[in-house]
Amino acid sequence: MQTGKSGISGWLVRPAGVHLWAVLVVVLGASAVRTVRETPDGGMDNAIVVRAARTWLSGGSPYDDPHFLYFPSAVLAAAPQTLLPQDALRMVVPFAATALLALGWACALLLHRVPLGSRLAVLGLTGLSVGFLPFGHLVHLGNWTVTAAVALPLCLLLAGRGRWGAAGAVIGVAVALKPLLAPMVLLFLFAGRWRALTAAVLVPALASAGAALLLPDPAGFFTRTLPFLLHGDDGFVRLYEASPAAVLPRLGVPGPLAEGIAVVAAGAGVLCAYRRWRRADPGPLRLAETGAGLMLSAFLVSRPSYDHYLVVVLPLLLAGLPYAGSVARGPWFWVALVPQVPGLALPWLEPARRRAFKDAFTLCVLAVAVARQARPAEAGGGYGPGTGRERETARTPATPF
Repeated sequence: MQTGKSGISGWLVRPAGVHLWAVLVVVLGASAVRTVRETPDGGMDNAIVVRAARTWLSGGSPYDDPHFLYFPSAVLAAAPQTLLPQDALRMVVPFAATALLALGWACALLLHRVPLGSRLAVLGLTGLSVGFLPFGHLVHLGNWTVTAAVALPLCLLLAGRGRWGAAGAVIGVAVALKPLLAPMVLLFLFAGRWRALTAAVLVPALASAGAALLLPDPAGFFTRTLPFLLHGDDGFVRLYEASPAAVLPRLGVPGPLAEGIAVVAAGAGVLCAYRRWRRADPGPLRLAETGAGLMLSAFLVSRPSYDHYLVVVLPLLLAGLPYAGSVARGPWFWVALVPQVPGLALPWLEPARRRAFKDAFTLCVLAVAVARQARPAEAGGGYGPGTGRERETARTPATPF
């Protein structure tokens, strides 16, 4: 990427000053320290996984806890945390989650050929931390979604450099830790990368099968967790789900109709992601927008579907801001983020248990914004708006940095 071009793109990719880096360090550090002070176990969601590992080490089944929604391989991955004192977990988990989110942002920048020392690198991560509520929620909960927030941009970065086999392995490891990125196998299907597809499937399958043999209830994920996920019978969890299948019934829409709407929307999203891939224009936007489209489509129909899932795709889209025609250059991207501004109180949606309506708005509008990128470039879906020079630069391969 050329840093000398005019306009907002040139300003964003120029080096950031020391004062901006200082602000970023303070913001991220303050968020992690606040979590340390407020959460005695390092985060409620990480505590669920660690508790499952402790149950296994004590001879019990981790699937006795209905809120443990992971593959058996996650039990073994969490086992090392059981060796740490509670005070150590309280300190380590928030900072580890913050570091992983920063690493995911760095991978998204590298995918888009944006220098890591640029203003966008610093201001983007600062903005995500202070201006996007799900980012803070993810750190506060210590949810393992942070692994997906790193794996998705890393996968696309490797794919963009032609290392598809490694990209598939990254997705496989991420799915073994948390099944969130399973929809990314469709990207490998779109691209016809069968080795990557094989790695993405075999790595979690073998890891989970091996781990299951060590559990007292080897089939627990299929006999207990999977039915829970399919039926969504937890009334407390349902209040925080953002998918239309969970939100529309709260507005009086019959459950089967709401589920049908969600399935149709997800199917349309996958079709748009496929068309975006088939458009095959040069530059990194193709990978980022196809991957984001697949994940957002899954979030529309998956149960559960939480606000912090958005942190997986948002950095990918935001990092494309220097490119004319990117999702982040469109108005709907920013409209989708309005409900997630900290401190914004919307009438009738102030209670925490009504937050799902705001999250559903963000999810649906963001999914539509990404789906619009499937339009042919000549019809406005490519490298416009922007000056001719910006469009030319967007197609120009990056210089090494």
